[in-house]
Amino acid sequence: MNRRDVLKMTAVAGAASVLTLDRVTFAHADGSGEETRTVTGRLPAGAPDFVHLPVEVPRGVREIAVSYGYDRPAVPDGTQGNACDIGIFDERGTELGGPGFRGWSGGARTEFAIGAEQATPGYLAGPVRPGTWHVVLGPYTVAPQGLAYEVKVTLRYGRQGATPKPVYPPQHARGRGRAWYRGDNHLHSVHSDGKRTPAEIAAAARAAGLDWITTTEHNTTSSHGAWQGLWGDDLLILTGEEVTTRNGHVVALGTDPGAFIDWRYRARDHAFARFARRIRQTGGLVVPAHPYATCVGCNWKFGYAEADALEVWNGPYTPDDEMAIAAWDGMLVASVRDGGRWLPAIGNSDAHREPQVVGLPQTVVLADALSREALQEGIRAGRSWIAESSAVKLSFRATGGNGAHADIGGRLPVAPDAPVTVRLEAGGVPGCTASFVTDQGRLFTAPVPADGRLEWRTSAAQAAYVRAEVRHPAADGGASGLPGAMAAMTNPIFLGRG
Repeated sequence: MNRRDVLKMTAVAGAASVLTLDRVTFAHADGSGEETRTVTGRLPAGAPDFVHLPVEVPRGVREIAVSYGYDRPAVPDGTQGNACDIGIFDERGTELGGPGFRGWSGGARTEFAIGAEQATPGYLAGPVRPGTWHVVLGPYTVAPQGLAYEVKVTLRYGRQGATPKPVYPPQHARGRGRAWYRGDNHLHSVHSDGKRTPAEIAAAARAAGLDWITTTEHNTTSSHGAWQGLWGDDLLILTGEEVTTRNGHVVALGTDPGAFIDWRYRARDHAFARFARRIRQTGGLVVPAHPYATCVGCNWKFGYAEADALEVWNGPYTPDDEMAIAAWDGMLVASVRDGGRWLPAIGNSDAHREPQVVGLPQTVVLADALSREALQEGIRAGRSWIAESSAVKLSFRATGGNGAHADIGGRLPVAPDAPVTVRLEAGGVPGCTASFVTDQGRLFTAPVPADGRLEWRTSAAQAAYVRAEVRHPAADGGASGLPGAMAAMTNPIFLGRG
C-alpha cells in the first residue's frame, strides 16, 4: 500500500491543524497469524503539527504493532532537519483531551506494540478493540526537501489476555511531620526519552538524599504504574507528566495516577487555559519548565497567568537558568508594584540518563507532612528553596525590631522605616558568595564565612522583598562580569504590611 499524497487537512477546535491520510484496512483473519500494511509518503516543509493515519482494526486482534522511519537529508547550517514523533489513539478517537490516547514515544523509539496484557513503555496496555485507530505522526521539524516517511502497521490475531490492574504509588509516606523535604519533580525514564528504569531512578533519588520525586514523562502516563515495590517510608513517588507542546513544556506536578493531559496545541490555539484547569482538577500543579531552554519548542509562549510555580533552575546551572531567574525576579518586582500574586520558584534536574544527576538541583519544601497535598501546599505558598545537592543546608529569616519574624515565602508586617534584620545561614557551600536580592536589585554580597552566617540590615522602605542567592565563583574569575553558577537560592521574604 503506497500513499504518496496527503489527502485531507482538518482543523480541530482548540487544536493544531491535522493532515489525515487514507485509511489502512485489514482483512478479517481466521483468528491466528498476523498481517502487515506499509504506508509511505512525503510531507512538505511547513507541514501541520500532526498527521493522522487511520487504521481499521477488525475483531479478533490481540496486538497492534507499529514501526516507522523517515529520511534525514543534509541541510545547510542553521536550517532545521527532519525530526518526527509518533504515537497512537484507539477507536475512541483523537478528540483533544478525549479518552482515546493509548501512547506516545515522541522520537525516542522507532517501534511499539500494544496488547491487553502488556505494552511498550510509553504506551498503555489494554484491549485492542475493533474500530478506527489512528497512528499519529508529529513532524516536529521538516527539512526544506520535505520528510519522506514509512509506517508499518502489523495486526496480530488471537485471543486477548487479561489487562493487569495498575498498581499506583501511595500519596503519602511516613515523613517527619512538619519539616523540610527535598524533592526532584522533573524526571524521565525509559517510558519516554530517558534511559534509566524506574528502579534506577528510585535508587538514584535515595542516593541523592531526596524525600520525594515526581515521574514526568513526555506526553504519556505509562510510567504511573511502573513503580511497584520502589516507594517506601523514605521515598514518596508522585505521578505527573511533562506536557510537551510546540510552544513550551509544562510540568503537571502531582496529578492523579493515570490522569492524562493533552499537549496537541500551540499558544495561538487558546487551549492552554483549559488544560491548565485539567491539571488542577486532577490534583496537580501547573509548572512551566525551563522557559528559556534552547531546544526546539522549549521556549515558553503561554504566559504565566495559569502557573502555580515556575521552574527557574533546570539541571546543571546554565545561562538559560540565569535568564529564567532574571525574568522571574522581574515578575516579583511587578507583583509588589501592582499588588498582584507572586509566582514561587522551584528547581528540578530534568535528568534523562547518565551522567545527568538526579537531584541536581532539588527543591526543598517546608511541609506539614510527606504527602502530595502537603508538599503542593508548601510549593504554592513559596515555602521552598533550591539546592544543587543535599549537601547544601540553608536557613533564611527576616526579623523586625519587635521580635516578629518571617521565613522563606512569608511576610514580615513592619512599618516602612522600621529596622529589619535579614539572616542567612548556609552550609555545604565552601568558597561560595552569598547575595541578598531585592526589588531594588542586589544590595548585599559577601563571601560565605566559615560558620556560614551572614547578617544584613534594611527596612521595608528600602526593600519590598528580599531573597538569598549562594553562588560559586565565576568560571572565568569574574573577567566577563557574569556571575558564578548557583549553589542555592530561596524564594523571597516580603517586607511591609502588604
